[in-house]
Amino acid sequence: MIQLENITKSYKKNHVLNNINLTISKGEVVTLIGPSGAGKTTLLRLLNWLEVPDSGKITVADAAIDAAKYTKHDVRNLRGQSSMVFQHYNLFKNRTVLENVADSLIVVSKMKKKDAFEKAEALLKKVGMSDKLLDYPANLSGGQQQRVGIARALAVDPKVMLFDEPTSALDPEWVGEILHLIKEIAAQGMTMILVSHEMRFVRSVATRIIFLEHGELVEDSNPKDLFEKSKNVRTQAFLQKLTYEEE
Repeated sequence: MIQLENITKSYKKNHVLNNINLTISKGEVVTLIGPSGAGKTTLLRLLNWLEVPDSGKITVADAAIDAAKYTKHDVRNLRGQSSMVFQHYNLFKNRTVLENVADSLIVVSKMKKKDAFEKAEALLKKVGMSDKLLDYPANLSGGQQQRVGIARALAVDPKVMLFDEPTSALDPEWVGEILHLIKEIAAQGMTMILVSHEMRFVRSVATRIIFLEHGELVEDSNPKDLFEKSKNVRTQAFLQKLTYEEE
């Protein structure tokens, strides 16, 4: 479903990702964890070419692209496989909730307006926002805005959903609600990759956890083994630091 082969990425002399090789199967919910600057968000953004790797090959579902040689068509194909939910929602402030979701269907999917609004309304009902269709983002809570962002991401029928810190900008009372929604989507078989620093969220939603540090893939394990049985010194140090900061 997803394959990264020999992916490297640098910003000037700062090596953000060092020769990353990774395979993710259909239906997996994979969470990327690690300290700030580990390369988590960069890796996520590479999957839909919001960042361009220095070298390597990326395959997502039916699309493959090689950093050494690619076309605009290759980029469009890759981006068509996934949707991204951002930390700060990225909703259009001058459009209603319904318009925010329908716009991508009209512009990207070339859907007729009537059909686009019908599908958008159905998706907003699915994420519990059917009573806010004509509201603007400024009138919504953070959790409500994130629900709209998730509905917008689902609108284009992606094969993979990418979440970049989906709960970090939320007040605590909204975190559980968004977690529940993500779990519901995952239960329907959606392949997901999430970046998060909230370990309770990570442990409850992931089927697999990847620990990154200094641009390297340090450990790749299931949640129980990583949190309770990891023998990797770097992973242990990271988890111990988190435990200390939470106390």
